[in-house]
Amino acid sequence: MAHQLNERERRVLEAVIQSYVETAEPAGSRMIARRFGLGVSPATIRNTMSDLEEKGFLLHPHTSAGRIPTDMAYRVYVDSLMHVTPINEIERGRLFEELSGTGTAIEAILRRAAQVLGILTQELGVALGPRLEEATLHHLDLIRMSAERLLLVMRLDGGAAQSVFVEVPGEIAEKVVAEVSRVLNERLSGLTLGEIRRDLAERLRDSGTGQEVSELLNIFLQEGDQIFDALRPLSGSPVLLGQTSLLAEQPEFASGGNLKKLLALTDRPEALGQLLRTHKSSAGISITIGNEHVDPNFSDFTVVTAEYHSGSLSGVIGVIGPTRMPYEKIVTLVTHTSSLISDLLD
Repeated sequence: MAHQLNERERRVLEAVIQSYVETAEPAGSRMIARRFGLGVSPATIRNTMSDLEEKGFLLHPHTSAGRIPTDMAYRVYVDSLMHVTPINEIERGRLFEELSGTGTAIEAILRRAAQVLGILTQELGVALGPRLEEATLHHLDLIRMSAERLLLVMRLDGGAAQSVFVEVPGEIAEKVVAEVSRVLNERLSGLTLGEIRRDLAERLRDSGTGQEVSELLNIFLQEGDQIFDALRPLSGSPVLLGQTSLLAEQPEFASGGNLKKLLALTDRPEALGQLLRTHKSSAGISITIGNEHVDPNFSDFTVVTAEYHSGSLSGVIGVIGPTRMPYEKIVTLVTHTSSLISDLLD
């Protein structure tokens, strides 16, 4: 799209976007000439803005002499016009201080990340926990808790651990527990939890062990679904949100209609989780603007996200805001936060 624009159109479009992002007011040619010193007259700027409107990059609200950017304009801006600068020291320090605070569990770090990103950007911070189905099992332990209860501890890639109780009928000899633990490790280590869940019966077939061992393995086969359902949360990883009130203060949400859309969006964690999952991008930062969203409920919003990694696990951190947002600042903050989360989890 940027190739449709000549140099003057690019400079005028960039000026209109910067002005609108800062003021939330439609930009007029005189104001653009005065503020941005483009070296041409207001009349020339006005003509250029008309051309940009014809090409679909600017809109002319009926109540104003000025113009505002379209979703297509923001797309050109993020793809070829904006200049992303390094994070400043104050924001870098604030992020590090908040994220490396108490509590090293993934969820605690992500919750703090969503909160502080929201505060620093004045948008809605969002985080998506990793999907445990994609986690690789490194090792498992069976620990006797009582005569009729074992604790299954799974140590996963990236240092995470998940545990679940397994009920057993009566006393089972320690050597049987040890042998079952050995067989489970031999057959299941190196697989993802998703693969184990799907292929458990196949993997544990023909273990060639004594009757007591077979009986205990049989419990794992019969209870497989319940065991995995108890692992929190296997498939629908949690969506964590910052403060919606930060976003509600923006001019876009002064009208009841837009505020309702915002609240509806935060009331649907499944849809939000799905949206963020489709945002996972190997290219670093992912930006979806307005009507680029498949789900029309998100057509008034921009979503900026980046992936973080913990071993083979990955999730998403980012912000949701109106399409009018300070893209350079947000891209810088989201990128830095995702790197910081990855470092902390490693």
